[in-house]
Amino acid sequence: MRKSRYSDEQIIGFNKQADAGMIVADLCRREGFSSFYKWRAKFGGMEASDAKRLRELEAEC
Repeated sequence: MRKSRYSDEQIIGFNKQADAGMIVADLCRREGFSSFYKWRAKFGGMEASDAKRLRELEAEC
């Protein structure tokens, strides 16, 4: 699997910006990515601490 150039915490921040009302197309254009909805499916509703825990669990496997 290809490694994203954005950290999990950054991706969660992008999701929060969109939840706060920022237009998704503008956010994607400004930050330079096109995989927003894939990230929302994976990280939607998570906090940064949740992402850290997920990374730890994935490392154990």
